[in-house]
Amino acid sequence: METLDIRKGEQVALVGPNASGKSRLAAAFAGRSGAKYITFRDSYGAYGDRNFFMQQRWNFFTLEDDPPSAGEQLRKEAAACREPEAAAKRLRELTALFALAPVLDKPLVTLSSGELRKFQLTRALLAGPEILVIDNPYIGLDPRTRSALTELLGRLAAGTTLVLVLSRAAEIPPFITHVIPVSDGETGAKMPREAYLDAVLPPAVIRLRDVTIRYGERVILSRLDWTVRAGEHWALTGANGSGKSTLLSLICADNPRAYACDIELFGRRRGSGETIWDIKRNIGYVSPELHRAFQVDAPALDIVASGLFDTEGLYRHPSDGQYACARRWMEEFGIGATSASAWWPVPS
Repeated sequence: METLDIRKGEQVALVGPNASGKSRLAAAFAGRSGAKYITFRDSYGAYGDRNFFMQQRWNFFTLEDDPPSAGEQLRKEAAACREPEAAAKRLRELTALFALAPVLDKPLVTLSSGELRKFQLTRALLAGPEILVIDNPYIGLDPRTRSALTELLGRLAAGTTLVLVLSRAAEIPPFITHVIPVSDGETGAKMPREAYLDAVLPPAVIRLRDVTIRYGERVILSRLDWTVRAGEHWALTGANGSGKSTLLSLICADNPRAYACDIELFGRRRGSGETIWDIKRNIGYVSPELHRAFQVDAPALDIVASGLFDTEGLYRHPSDGQYACARRWMEEFGIGATSASAWWPVPS
């Protein structure tokens, strides 16, 4: 088994298919380095045996003895640490960090999968390990709980070196800095996260690195990293004024501040000689603002066809093929019968 080379400040993912040997590698690394090792195949506290745990869970209300609560178990383990006072203090800090207060009074056998993840992480961190190895942290979690766990691990990564064992590239969280691929028991070379994803996933069509936009004292976007790959579909959500339109303006070549940011579109760095029209040619954009500003008296077919030339209104004569394309899309959206109608009513 090869020795992993993980440097201080790195957050590493071991990635490979099932039965590739990554869990054995992680366990061997933890044993040799003194790292704390968590496997979520067994997230059942002190019970250990899964069958026994599940029997306790389903028969909870018929048990004669009260099973221990999560808080009791954690306090017991903190007291057993080599430095119990430091462990007790760390338990208070972790309770706040992981928002564990509502969980502490619950019996262990009643905790959900997400709550058990938090419980296991807290147990592992009581002694303050410098390195934490986590095997398949996301297995069995719903999307909302996965997102919450990623945020939690990201906060944890600020002071602890994490080594995650994952099966798919899509599971690699944003805080991971390096990836080590594992296949058939062999480890590949450690590489930066972005380089690994570029090698195994579809090409990036949008990439923003550490983008900050501020107007005076008001920060609109703060150190944003975002990559959109070919074939992906995203939704940007947020309240009015949260920065959604500003972000889109950076992508759609409308915001001059884009030239001061690290932004790549379609594999090319902004400001490297491309024109606005080179970018707009590859992007279709629809917004309420565009709709309100588009006050042109013309047939609907001409308005649709103007999208081929990225103009507000049609100032050149489309070919028969271009008109056919416009009609096809109008039919697709169920408005083919309106092709001869005026887009904007002429004032009487």
